[in-house]
Amino acid sequence: MAAMAISKSMAAAMSKSSWIRKMFEEGARLKALRGAENICDFTLGNPSGEPPAAVKERLRELAADPTLGAHRYMPNAGLPVVRAQVAKYLVNQGGGAFTENHVIMTVGAGGGLNVVIKALCDPGDEALVVAPYFAEYIFYASNHSVELKVARTDERFGLSPERIEEAISPKTRILLLNSPNNPTGAVYDESSLREVGEILERKSKEHGRPIYLVMDEPYRKLTYDGVGAPNIFSLVRRAITVTSHSKDLNLPGERIGYIAIGPENDDCAAMFDAMTMANRILGFVNAPALQQRLVGPLQETPADMTVYQENRAILTEGLWQAGYDLVPPQGGFYLFPKSPIADDVKFSGMLKERNTLVVPGSGFGGPGHFRVAFCVEPEVCRRALPAFAEAMQAAK
Repeated sequence: MAAMAISKSMAAAMSKSSWIRKMFEEGARLKALRGAENICDFTLGNPSGEPPAAVKERLRELAADPTLGAHRYMPNAGLPVVRAQVAKYLVNQGGGAFTENHVIMTVGAGGGLNVVIKALCDPGDEALVVAPYFAEYIFYASNHSVELKVARTDERFGLSPERIEEAISPKTRILLLNSPNNPTGAVYDESSLREVGEILERKSKEHGRPIYLVMDEPYRKLTYDGVGAPNIFSLVRRAITVTSHSKDLNLPGERIGYIAIGPENDDCAAMFDAMTMANRILGFVNAPALQQRLVGPLQETPADMTVYQENRAILTEGLWQAGYDLVPPQGGFYLFPKSPIADDVKFSGMLKERNTLVVPGSGFGGPGHFRVAFCVEPEVCRRALPAFAEAMQAAK
C-alpha cells in the first residue's frame, strides 16, 4: 500500500474539517445548481454589508500618500504608530495603562490566537474552553500540541464558574473565552467574569504557574438592547484580549487584528517579546502594513447594527412563532436554537432539503442545536421563515 502524500496530522484534521466550511461549500454547490436566489444560506459569519464610509475614505488617503517605504518590513509586532493608536483607544475604554508595548498587530483574530497559544503554552499544556465554542479552537490548539479541554455553560449559555473551576488542572495554561459568543450570541456578564478571575488567581497559586484568561472578542462592538461587553481588564488581572476588525468594520477578507496584553500581568515585557517572536516564526512575519495604517485611526468607529437588529427581530420572532426554543442573542450575529430532534445533523439536513442552510451545533460542542448566521440581507431571513416552519412540522 502506497504511503500517503500528506501528513497524518493534516489527514486527521481534514477528516474533522469544520462543519462551518462543509456547509458553506454545500451552499456554493446548491447555489450553482438551483440558483443563488433560491438558497437561504446562514452558514458563514461573512458580513454582507460593506465597510463604513470612514474605511473607504481612509483607503483613498493611503493610496494618495506619497510617503516612501510604506510597504516595507517593520517590527514584527507591527507599526509603532498604529500600536500607539490602539493603546490610546484601550486606555480611553478604561482598560488601564496601555502603551504600544502591550499591543501586537496580527493577521486577524485567528492569527492572534495562534500567536498567543504559541507564546504561552508548551506541548502537553491544556487550553480550557467553554462549550458551545468556536469550532476552529480545536485546530488552533492542535497546531501547538496543546490539548483542548471543555467545560459547559449553563442552560442559557452563561458562564458557570463552578464548572470552569472543576475543569482546571495542573496542566491548564489558558482559559479561552469568546464574548459575544460564536455560536450562541451570549455576552458573559461582569459578575461571572470577576468570579472566574478570582478562580484563576486561586488556581494559579495552587498549581504554582500563571493561568491566563484569553478573551477572543471580534464581536465586542456588536451588542443589542443596551447590553455591553464588560471590559475584561478591569475584572481579571491576568487578562489578554485578541480581536479583529472583520466584523465591526466588515473587513473579514483583509485579516487585520491585534493582541492586547493587560498591563496588570506579570512579565508583560517577556510576554510581548514572546508574542512578537511567535508572530514571526509562525510565518505571519507582521500584519499587513496597509491594513495596519487603515485601521489604526478607526478604533473608535462604531459598528453599523441596523441590518443585524432587523434580522435578529425577523428570525427571533419567526422562529418563536414556528415553535423553536431559542435564547435571543445579546451580541454578534448568530442564533443558536434547539433542534426539535436530538440529531442536529439530521435536522440541518431537513432544512437543507428546503433550501435553507445552517450549521449543526455538534460542530461547536453544542449538540442538539444549530447555528444561524444572520449577517445576510433581511430578505433572506424573511424568505427562510416558511422553510423553518415546515421543517419544524416535519420533525414532529
